[in-house]
Amino acid sequence: MVVAGFVALLYAVEALDVLTGHSLDDDGVVPRDFSQWDNLAWYPLLHGDWGRLTGNAGPLLVLGFLASSGGAKQFFQVTAVIWLTSGLGIWLVGSPAVHIGASGLVFGFLSFLLVRGIFARGVLQIAIAVVVLGVYGYALWGVLPGQPGISWEGHLFGAIGGVLAAWGVARDARKEQRPMVPAPGSLAA
Repeated sequence: MVVAGFVALLYAVEALDVLTGHSLDDDGVVPRDFSQWDNLAWYPLLHGDWGRLTGNAGPLLVLGFLASSGGAKQFFQVTAVIWLTSGLGIWLVGSPAVHIGASGLVFGFLSFLLVRGIFARGVLQIAIAVVVLGVYGYALWGVLPGQPGISWEGHLFGAIGGVLAAWGVARDARKEQRPMVPAPGSLAA
């Protein structure tokens, strides 16, 4: 439900952008421009046109739904890590252009799902990763430069964010599963 609501928000923002003569498209991440740092907060909400938005919407729905299997709190944490890692990566090393779009989130969710099972050592999660790789694995080529007008930097750093998020989720899960062992010399109840 959260993922569908987010995708609906993307369509509402694009409608607003169209109604305002595409005035929002310049509010993306501008690499190394300190006056534009706050655009990190909303660049994934902006798309250059309906086609690019639609191209992101399908994978966002599927991959976002799968990434939300750990609950809403975990999903928001994973999304925040991907969002910020992608945006900061673009800001630090991106090509001189305005970078917009949710494709960094798509690549982040993709990499999150691909490596989560490895970090968590979960059979079901590894099985999901195999299916996701079979369906969306071709998209991994998008982390390489080559397509004009496409922010491969956003894809690459989104994917890195997904790996970081998967590592964090697995680390947190291991902490929750550890039995509490009394410290030496303390009284056990």
